[in-house]
Amino acid sequence: MAAASNLSFLVALGAGLFSFLSPCVLPLVPSYLSYLAGVSFTDLQARQRETRTRRGLLLNAACFIAGFSLVFMALGASFSLLGQVFAESMDWIRKGGGILIVLFGLYVTGLFKIPVLMREWHLPVPARPAGYLGSALVGIAFGAGWIPCVGPILGAILFLAGTAETAGTGVLLLGAYSLGLGIPFFASALALDAFLGFYGRFRTYLRVVEVAAGIFLVIVGVLLYTNYIAILNGYLIALTPQWLWGRL
Repeated sequence: MAAASNLSFLVALGAGLFSFLSPCVLPLVPSYLSYLAGVSFTDLQARQRETRTRRGLLLNAACFIAGFSLVFMALGASFSLLGQVFAESMDWIRKGGGILIVLFGLYVTGLFKIPVLMREWHLPVPARPAGYLGSALVGIAFGAGWIPCVGPILGAILFLAGTAETAGTGVLLLGAYSLGLGIPFFASALALDAFLGFYGRFRTYLRVVEVAAGIFLVIVGVLLYTNYIAILNGYLIALTPQWLWGRL
């Protein structure tokens, strides 16, 4: 119960949002949406208010989100199980993970470069998704292709999952990450014109987002290394009203 509402969950949710706003995801959202709709982006803009087009796009977007969420949550379970295998060395794993997350954060700010993380790996997908199942499969393929690009941010949450007590907690953490990435993606499909207006104004701040995400990761890494993330979790749980726990 606590695992679903503690600081780690909020960190994972924020990490998902940073991933959506990253330069390797946000500029490509219109292309993803037109791909899911099976039409050119110009046609999608012209037809987006048609009930059939709108409903189809939203359902395909939901299936796409479910697909990449499955990839990330499976990774969360794997890292949690791996952490349990080496439970006796958890203190070293926690500290090593904290150091790596700090390095990831410094990389994201642009202080140094890691070539393997500066490209996307794409799995072959059909010219257009074949129904809702096809959209889910495309989501799985794109989720795998995103991993190198969002790797530093995703890696931070995977290290948190690796320190979780159960595989279920790891799944929840990566579910929160997927939620942070998926909600704005679905909102973009729901209100395409609003998204385009937002992106037109926001794209000049993409570099600022990168620096903010890097600082965010450095803070998470330091908290994990010092184990203060567990201490803050305890404070957050203690401050949560009892009536709220009954609704979680």
